Amino acid sequence: MLDPVEDPDTALMLRVREGDREAFRALYEKHSGSIARFAAGFVGGSARADELAQDVFLQVYRSRERYEPRAKFSTWLYTIAHNLCLNEVRRQDYKTRVDMAAGTDEDDPPWEATDPKALEGESYSAQRELERRVTQLMGELPEAQRTALILSRVEELRYQEIGEILSCSEQAVKSLIFRATQRLKAGLKGYLEDHR
Repeated sequence: MLDPVEDPDTALMLRVREGDREAFRALYEKHSGSIARFAAGFVGGSARADELAQDVFLQVYRSRERYEPRAKFSTWLYTIAHNLCLNEVRRQDYKTRVDMAAGTDEDDPPWEATDPKALEGESYSAQRELERRVTQLMGELPEAQRTALILSRVEELRYQEIGEILSCSEQAVKSLIFRATQRLKAGLKGYLEDHR
């Protein structure tokens, strides 16, 4: 059992378990953005990410009476997010919706690193095309590799936390991240050579 003093979010969740709505609001405000970012990375930058983040917090609220602090709150939260994202990508209509949205500019990937205003003309187009390629490659990664990479590189979680979320060892997490990174490098190498 985790000591709530070690994790302030656990203390807040224990208050939520007792019916404190302000504690729930504080957790939502603190974590909803990162959960939406994780979901966007997992499901391919979809507009569905915000809905998934709301679904995660709905599940947190529904599970409040059964909550037991066995790990950090964020670990528990990302475990819920990971499971809901897996359910989303495994739905039959997911691939159809992703294929229909491919090539549109309505969604920004969660890893967009450049200020669009700073780019002009061809460089902006090249940046957007590169972002679409990274999103496509991320979608092609096996689910565990994608999750480990996003949690490590985008959400900056420690390997131990990622291992708890994925129910695997830290060494397995390192291996997942290494393989994901190698696949992305390989996919981008060919792409970058073609676009010189």
